[in-house]
Formats: sequence, structure tokens, C-alpha cells
Amino acid sequence: MPEMETIFALASARGKSGVAVIRLSGPRAHDVARAVVGTLPPPRQTALRALRNRAGERLDSALVVTFASGASFTGEDVAEFFIHGSLASIAAVESCLAQDHGLRLAEPGEFTRRALENGVMDLTQVEGLGDLLEAETESQRRQALRVLEGAIGKLVGGWRAHLLKAAALVEVSIDFVEEDVGNFDAQILAELQAVATGLGNEIAGQGARERVQTGFEVALVGSVNAGKSTLLNALAGREAAITSEIAGTTRDVIELRMDIGGYAVTLLDTAGLRETEEVIESIGIARGQTRARAADLRIILCDGPDTPPPVAVAPGDIVLFGKADLHPGHSGGVSGLTGQGVDALLAQIEAALSVKVARDGVTVRRRHLQAMQQANAALTEAIEKLCAGAYIPELVAADIRQAMTALDSLIGKIDVEDLLGDIFSSFCIGK
Repeated sequence: MPEMETIFALASARGKSGVAVIRLSGPRAHDVARAVVGTLPPPRQTALRALRNRAGERLDSALVVTFASGASFTGEDVAEFFIHGSLASIAAVESCLAQDHGLRLAEPGEFTRRALENGVMDLTQVEGLGDLLEAETESQRRQALRVLEGAIGKLVGGWRAHLLKAAALVEVSIDFVEEDVGNFDAQILAELQAVATGLGNEIAGQGARERVQTGFEVALVGSVNAGKSTLLNALAGREAAITSEIAGTTRDVIELRMDIGGYAVTLLDTAGLRETEEVIESIGIARGQTRARAADLRIILCDGPDTPPPVAVAPGDIVLFGKADLHPGHSGGVSGLTGQGVDALLAQIEAALSVKVARDGVTVRRRHLQAMQQANAALTEAIEKLCAGAYIPELVAADIRQAMTALDSLIGKIDVEDLLGDIFSSFCIGK
């Protein structure tokens, strides 16, 4: 990508709309905007202007706003036109910018990439923006917004401050080895342990936070004709699974994506449990149990209020009896046919998932986890050397540097070029 090239793109959704936003970014952004609309309003103030091409032909009327370098989304001079959202208006303004003024259409994610390169955002904020654009549920929106606002960068900044202090104390012991400058081992150890504790806490809760983005899996488990498929349809509000009185109707795992309490959830309707010599049904039962064991949560349906669960109950499982409409007067049941107990079950699922993500933390991606694990491993080495006594300061210093390098890669200060293509490929052109 040529350095300091001025680019433009439609920053709102492509297609007909009430208003469309066309963004310009780069050193010529303000000059080109001035040539198209005449006088520009002061930065960060809007004004109504007529847009004209080089021949003086009026293209549209638009609200115009400019942002100065260092105070814009990309960190460069930026101008934005809020035009009428017809396809013809968009095409006319884009043609003017490209043909009359020689600007280049931005590549997918290029505005955000410039924000990263200009230090306006770190890599985790870029990822947070991508997650926010893809958010489907309230929990995904909240989590992505925290990352976009720089929560990970602030966390890493605190860790780096501890490591820098520890590294400085180690360097003192190296540089003044011949002089009696005192023993800093206790201080160094305290700084490293503070970071190690923070990393440990963050790593422990990372899996659940990652699940918020990718979605939780909740499996329905029970005997044949326990009411699992009818319950799935009730939760979905539509006929997602075939139901019948014939035992073994469900042969394979049926998946249903839905929002439960703000969490993205994939419900799994598994084949009914029973002894069978029918090969296809046996395969379906085995597959279903494999998926159920790997699920984040299992809902086990018993055949009745006094019937034991068809599988061993594990901590966290929700155990109910199905077809509660056939057992009046008994509590603890659910019926997909009448809706009895369905709202209570949804509340139980939401509460169970909330417990899983209750641990405080901000990192959400597998890449974040790997960087933290690398930093934690290096810190463990340094702490063990210090605790053993009679350590070689240069080796402890190397461990600290390795930990800092891992944290720098987490926020994108180093060694991230190979990641950028994958990250920005999911962005739309206007971002």
C-alpha cells in the first residue's frame, strides 16, 4: 500500500438507504473535499453543502464534516459526506472522487488498518471493532465494546509497568555487580508475582469469554420420546425438528442457533437414548452423546417425575422431566407441547451461562490466550530462578524480556504482520 495515499469509500452499508456516508482519508482529503463542496466547515462541525464535479454539475446536497490529522478515526485528515442514499447519488460522488480527483477506493479494512499504523488503535482494539461489527447478541456487543475501548491495552500496560520495574532492578544488579548496591530480589519477585497472578486470573476465565463470541453449546439429552424435539421446537418458536410418537425419530444431532438472555447459544437435539441393534440409530446415539459431553451445558430430560436420569449427572447439568403436561401436580418438569416450564428453563440456562462468564477479564481470542501463556511461562522461569537463590541475573533478565515480548505481540506492537491479512479480510470496505 503506497504511503500517504488518499483513499475513499462508502462507510455505510451498500444499497439504497436514507443517508449514505462517504469517507475520505489521507493528506489530500481536505483539499479534495474543498474542491467538491467549496468552503469547508470548521473541524468537527457539520454544514450543508452542494457537491459538484469538476465540470460544475451539481451531484447532490450533503452534510459535510472534517476531522484534522491526529483527531480522526484513522489519525489522518478525514472528510465525510452524508449524502442521499440512492445508488445513483453514491455512484456519482464516487465517480467524481475517483475520476476527477484521482483518489483510490479503499481496500477492505483499510481505514482501520491506517488507524492501527498511526497509533490510534492497538491490535486488540481492531479485533474488538471487528467483533462489534459481527455482534449478534447483547453479551457479544458488551464484550466487543470493552475491547474496542482499549480494556486489553490498559491491562497489558499495567503488566508492562511491573515488568519494566523488575527489569530495571535486575539491570542494576548486573551493572553494579562489583558494588554493594543492596539486594533487590524481594522487590523483583513481588513485581513478577503481581504480573503472574494477573495473567493466571485472565487465563482462567478466557475460555468462557471466547465462548461469548463463538457461542455456547447446550445439549438436550434424554431417552427416546422424552420430549426433546418438541421442547427444541418450543424454544425455537418453529418446527425445527421432526416430532412423532415413533421412537427414535431423531437420528442425528439437530442444531439450532438462538439468543438466550443475550448469549449466543446453539441448542443440540440429540438422538434418544436406548439399547438398539439398528446400525444407523446406534451411530446417531453415539454421535449425540459425544457432542453432549463436549457441550457447555446439558439439559437432561427424565421420562417422568419419579424416573432416574438416563445418564450420569455431572455438576452443572440441568435435570428435568419431560412431557410435564402428562404429569399434573408435579414440579420440576417442562413441556414443549404446552409451554409449561419453558420460561423457567430459559432462565436456568441464562443463569448457568452467566456463572460461566462471571469471572472478570477482557481477553477473548485464542491468540490472546497463547500470548498470555507464553508470557506466563517466561515469568514462571524467572520466578523459579529467583526463588532458588544464587541465580544468574542475565538469565532472569532474558526471561523478563521474553514475557514483555509476548505481551507486546498481544497488543500488536511487534510480530503481527502475518495476522493483519486475516484480521482485515473480514472487514467491509468502508471500515
